[in-house]
Amino acid sequence: MNRFEEFTTRFVQQMGKKEGPISPIMVNSASFGYGSSETGEGIFEGSVKKPLYARVGNPTSAQLEEILASMDGGIGAVVASSGMGATAMATLSLLRSGDEIISIGGLFGGTYSYFSETLTRFGIRTHFFDVDEFEKIEESINTATKILFLESVGNPNMRLPDIAKIAQIANRHGVALMVDNTCTPLSIAPLALGADIIVYSTTKIITGNASSLGGAVVYRAISEWDDKFKGDRYRDLHPFIYKMGAMALIAVAKKRAMRDLGMSANGFGSYLTMLGLETLPLRLDRIVTTVEKVAKALHEKGFVVNHPCLPHHPHHKRYLNNFAKGCGTLMGIDMGSKEAAFAFLNRSKLITITANIGDSRTLGLHMASTIYRDFDDETKSFLGITPGLVRISIGLENAEAIIDDFVNAAKI
Repeated sequence: MNRFEEFTTRFVQQMGKKEGPISPIMVNSASFGYGSSETGEGIFEGSVKKPLYARVGNPTSAQLEEILASMDGGIGAVVASSGMGATAMATLSLLRSGDEIISIGGLFGGTYSYFSETLTRFGIRTHFFDVDEFEKIEESINTATKILFLESVGNPNMRLPDIAKIAQIANRHGVALMVDNTCTPLSIAPLALGADIIVYSTTKIITGNASSLGGAVVYRAISEWDDKFKGDRYRDLHPFIYKMGAMALIAVAKKRAMRDLGMSANGFGSYLTMLGLETLPLRLDRIVTTVEKVAKALHEKGFVVNHPCLPHHPHHKRYLNNFAKGCGTLMGIDMGSKEAAFAFLNRSKLITITANIGDSRTLGLHMASTIYRDFDDETKSFLGITPGLVRISIGLENAEAIIDDFVNAAKI
């Protein structure tokens, strides 16, 4: 049974109840009564598993966390207020001033700015490499390196990393590998490929309907025996590891980031995310099939299309070998100029012009004038941002309808 089919059953069974309310129960309280001082003490020390305060989690979010951890084979998960909140929580809980990150491949503009601008102000340096610069990546690892970070699919440059090969590099040097799997939940299983931490913007395809801003981090278990996090590189984490054992990275995230910085999910948002998650396997299965049909048809009609399903793409073989369930909702179309891109987007009857991706509707955006407008030319070139690039996120519409609409909008 493939993963899409497996999770059509698992998700609805995990969320529904056989007795009482069938829909997930939404708890939207900011605080929780402890009942007694003794219980309160136990909650704060961790021996009593009851809600402490909504900033560090609530019962609705806890159910979502359990389901997401199960999806990726993790020991646990922590949900956050947004995808960037999840990325900040996952990274800042491991980092201190003087540490370094190695960022690999294409990057969402917000993540690039976070690494190159915000973290720099706090004394944390990031080195950027293309997905295939394996020797340079390995040579750049030093005693200050704490994280290797990559996106499962370059957004928007559509370059595909060899996650297993990069995981081998990370493990050889005892460095944490963090994968942003926003575009490819279910399609790619990063922990099984050797990653340590997975980051999601659940706002995107997981929820799939633009109703809820959210993020999540999924963690692997700390091994009882040898483990990279028990090495000297991560000595700051040892008090958590030797107290919490397998669940230590969850405690690190909640006590070092969420508790102090407050990137907390809310109960209503987690509830909406679960409603979307129930249908994720069905939606994603349809969309990745449609993406291929649209990309191939538009390429044949003369569009400049960027998607690895096309034979001319530099990672076409990697796509066929490692991305059997597709690489998400995205594709790129280069219209040649900003003016042509604007005309195409404005003439389209199906495209919703927005910065989101992974929606049930087909979305589009001119990259250079929006998300990447403040980036210099060198950075744009590295991230694959050309003057006419339109990022497309394919939705649930009929493939032929999308193709016809794009052809009419482009007047090719």
